[in-house]
Amino acid sequence: MSLVHAPNGTDLSYTDMAIPEPAMFLNRELGWLSFNQRVLEEARDPSVPLLERVRFMAISASNLDEFFEVRVAGLQAQYYDNVEPQDAASDGMGPYAQMIEIATKAHAFVNDQYSTWFEDLRPALAKKGIQILAPDDLNEEQNAWLDNYYDTWVFPVLTPLAIDPAHPFPHLHNKALNLILRLEGQNQEQVRTLFAVLQVPSVLPRLVKLPQADKSSVDMPQFVFLEDVIGPRLGSLFGGFKVSSRAAFRVTRNSDLAVQETEIKSSLISTIEETLRRRKWGAAVRLEINARAEDPFVSLLQNALDLDERDIYRVTGPLDLTAMVGLAKIEGFRELKEVPWEPQTPAQFINRSNIFQVIRESDQLVHHPYESFGTVTGFIEQAAEDPQVLAIKMTLYRTAEDNPIINALSRAAENGKQVTVLVEIQARLDEENNIVKARMLQNAGVHVVYGMVGLKTHCKAALVVRREHDGIRRYIHLGTGNYNPTTARVYTDLGFFTCKEEFGEDASALFNLLTGYSQGHQWNKLVVAPMHLADRVVQLIDRERRHALEGLPARIIAKMNALVDPYAISALYEAAKAGVKVDLIVRGPCCLRPGVPGISENVRVISTVDKFLEHSRITYFQNGDKPEVYLGSADWMPRNFRRRVELLFPIEDPRLKSRIVDGILGVTLADNVKARVLQSDGTYIRAKPQPGEPKIRSQVEFQNMAREFSTGEGIHVRGATPPPMILPNRSESH
Repeated sequence: MSLVHAPNGTDLSYTDMAIPEPAMFLNRELGWLSFNQRVLEEARDPSVPLLERVRFMAISASNLDEFFEVRVAGLQAQYYDNVEPQDAASDGMGPYAQMIEIATKAHAFVNDQYSTWFEDLRPALAKKGIQILAPDDLNEEQNAWLDNYYDTWVFPVLTPLAIDPAHPFPHLHNKALNLILRLEGQNQEQVRTLFAVLQVPSVLPRLVKLPQADKSSVDMPQFVFLEDVIGPRLGSLFGGFKVSSRAAFRVTRNSDLAVQETEIKSSLISTIEETLRRRKWGAAVRLEINARAEDPFVSLLQNALDLDERDIYRVTGPLDLTAMVGLAKIEGFRELKEVPWEPQTPAQFINRSNIFQVIRESDQLVHHPYESFGTVTGFIEQAAEDPQVLAIKMTLYRTAEDNPIINALSRAAENGKQVTVLVEIQARLDEENNIVKARMLQNAGVHVVYGMVGLKTHCKAALVVRREHDGIRRYIHLGTGNYNPTTARVYTDLGFFTCKEEFGEDASALFNLLTGYSQGHQWNKLVVAPMHLADRVVQLIDRERRHALEGLPARIIAKMNALVDPYAISALYEAAKAGVKVDLIVRGPCCLRPGVPGISENVRVISTVDKFLEHSRITYFQNGDKPEVYLGSADWMPRNFRRRVELLFPIEDPRLKSRIVDGILGVTLADNVKARVLQSDGTYIRAKPQPGEPKIRSQVEFQNMAREFSTGEGIHVRGATPPPMILPNRSESH
């Protein structure tokens, strides 16, 4: 393995990297399944509060759904339809080999999910008075109540669909729960067998709560799955026929949405809307069916859906475990939940009526969800009402159903301000919601841009132009996460406020680039993909390599959601070989193989899975004795470097830099409760305190810090030096 180095280290290009042999890469898809296994570990961990464990199990099921809808669907399209992959697997595995390996691991994972439910969670819930009852568990009074519930609420919305020559096989909605039925004709000389499909109504609660017999006693909730309410009461749907057998099943379809420039006929939004309509007919990629289902049921569905045997998942319990999130939300049972966290307002924002004055005084940093997202919504809301504000420009990638930012932008336009918003309508699985929000903004007079053809706009930026006594001043917010107050309570992200002129010039240039035709800007602070970000990342890594060879201090810490890009990984390998100490904090798939003798012995990779979803992207380069810290919107993946508009931006204020390096990266690296350490074979080992070491759970420490910052404590400048690197214990490798 070798690397082409630029003579002065400044003009090294991203593609100058020599990619090592495939054995030096871990597979992305298998890495994602490994991440989901870490999520399921939280559901199996007895130290986690019980209802939180249930929530983690539901999250693992939701994650697996999206994995099949997008990743597995993409592999199947490559293999069966000869669709060219956007990025080939760096480990050399072709689509067929990946599908085989995924099927093996995914089937094992599903077995783990159901053993977790039946052996751990369901018995533990029952001990705490929370029961899921099967039809045979119900008493006469409960059955009578369910009879009435079925007649009143369920029966009117049921639609049976026959399967025979006059009724072609029905279209099955993506991820909808269905029953397949075998019917036998009654009062006929010859028994006639028919098949039918019945969708379990998604408009009704999946978990039906039974009335409590003794109203005076402590609440001991009992639930029945909706399909178990419907199944025994199907006779009324099929007059003259007997339902002799039934089985629950569920189909997952290809939900990926890729719009090619050649497909756009009139406008991007109309093309997206047409593609969304086609998505409903996406190819089936997975069939989940009850393990007790008759073979004719399985054969009928397999043939109709054109699925391979490996795509069929026979499950031993209730289908669609995402429904279990309803249990995690039941009222009461505080002892079975994590102590709720209320985001804190940083002291510098408290009792300050003018947020622009706060930003003028100094750059500001907010750490979500530990600190309130209200600082961000307040920034836009105040801009909407402030008569001195002339213009607001903003990017929106994923929005919430009830988003105060949308309302504030609409009010700003109604107040006569110039408001421009780029709404990315190609945000995967959020396209419909974003189109709705875009039209709401348009109706309010906002100038809306629907992204860029061929590129997704993934950067998070807001620009407020304000008239002040000394002229025009630009206020900027840049973030690592979406402008979404809902996810801001459960995703860890960083937001940065500044009014420095160089940032303002770059922000204006960015929006000119996004909304019009603009080239040639000399960027001061922002590093923008797809133009420069990939090159800059490789150059920063290579600078550490050169410093190490020169005997200067050299270290890299990078926190992200996924590390996949082969060129960035190659640069990290070269830096590590030169002696650079590399700490990687990668929540999800990591294709870099740490701990390989002579290549990546200086690399440590950890993944933290806890109550909040780790989402912030942070990089630290020691740069001799002049450390640099960057935040950004991009993971190190080919799609982020090449096919998205992304931002990387420096944090230069010593106070904020110290907070990130010491208070966020340092604490995350010290986590020995929720961190897992990646081994060279792709497995993960949970970090544990060494003898005499205290337990450190980083997310709890961040909550404590947020409390301190809300009172003004802890805001001070330190040396911006992270803790010594902790290399993995090689004896622990599998």
